[in-house]
Amino acid sequence: MRLFAIADPHGNYSRIEELLEMAGDVDVVLIAGDITNFGPDEKALELFSLFDQPVLAVPGNCDHDSIIAVIESSRAINLHNSSVMIDDVLFIGLGGSNPTPFCTPFEIQECDYEEKVSRLISQPKGNAKRIITLTHSPPFGILDEVGNTHVGCKALNVFLDRVDLMICGHIHEARGIKKYGKTIIVNPGMAAHGFAAVIEIDVDSEENNEKENIYIRLLKTI
Repeated sequence: MRLFAIADPHGNYSRIEELLEMAGDVDVVLIAGDITNFGPDEKALELFSLFDQPVLAVPGNCDHDSIIAVIESSRAINLHNSSVMIDDVLFIGLGGSNPTPFCTPFEIQECDYEEKVSRLISQPKGNAKRIITLTHSPPFGILDEVGNTHVGCKALNVFLDRVDLMICGHIHEARGIKKYGKTIIVNPGMAAHGFAAVIEIDVDSEENNEKENIYIRLLKTI
């Protein structure tokens, strides 16, 4: 399965088609929040129209929570506080962010995040061969530094070493790839500035950690 992952387009979709062309054939599109720049919600429809593939999306803290209704009425799949299985891969999503100093529209208290994460991680996994989370916030301590301060969501650390892949955004300057136990965490970078990631997952591989079965390429437009 090949994934095209973006985060933080903030209503500027001018680089998306070029990034998608760079990625080549992909099976699923993942959008890790801040779809708009404080609205309007319907702006998201312009982004979704750029893709022929299934689109899974969560809102970010710079989206209003009312964007959820727009996503649910569109061709995209709202993954916020929800999950979906595609070809033996379980996708789990949670949008918004933990509190910031800026009082943005879609912020969630850590205790509420903990409740949502606990429910999502404890749900039946069925025949899932891989588990992927799509969040806007990063986990605390990983790809979450602003200056010398960690600002990630502590509740999301529950997923570490329990899922195969975590896609996040939110911290524009923290683009990159990290590994924690068996979990690979990816911040594809700010899509508004021409960043994305293409990820290939060997769903059927039974290889152990001696050989990676997730391949990631960070993309950047010229």
